[in-house]
Amino acid sequence: MSVVIGLLRGVNLGPHRRMKMEDLRTVCSSCKLQDVQTYVQSGNVVFRTGETDLPRLAKRLEGAIERRFGFQSDVVLRTAEEWRDAMARNPFAGRAGIEPAKLHVTFLSSHPAGSLEAIKAGPEEMRLDGRELYIYFPDGAGRSKLTQPVFDRALKVSGTARNWNTVAQLLAIAENLESAG
Repeated sequence: MSVVIGLLRGVNLGPHRRMKMEDLRTVCSSCKLQDVQTYVQSGNVVFRTGETDLPRLAKRLEGAIERRFGFQSDVVLRTAEEWRDAMARNPFAGRAGIEPAKLHVTFLSSHPAGSLEAIKAGPEEMRLDGRELYIYFPDGAGRSKLTQPVFDRALKVSGTARNWNTVAQLLAIAENLESAG
């Protein structure tokens, strides 16, 4: 069985699209996922599965979430190995002065059909590598005009971002599941 990290897009960010992580774990278990764990309240889930077709599993989870919570949320899945690889490809690794909370990785649902060329970055730095977009927000993401819809339009694919601290914590959870057998 593979250990998989799942990211839900746009949940618990405001008064709408709310869900308790306990309820998310129940939905995941109903989809035959095992050892389901969540991390913080923003739709991060780690689990075991025998399913090898992750895009199909993502669609199944999206449907189950919509039925249970009454709203649609994109689900992006990566195996623990893919997650490790994404972390190893961090183009900002080892660079002095990078604050982990200001470094975000957008995990794309598929390979992009567009490019970043049309995006005018201010102080932000962006690097696209495969299905991951690495963005450093030196002034913080909350002050930036670069939002997820801007990236979705330019890259012609949806995704969801997490800061580097969350990315690292999700890998730690996944590796604990892997080592538990």
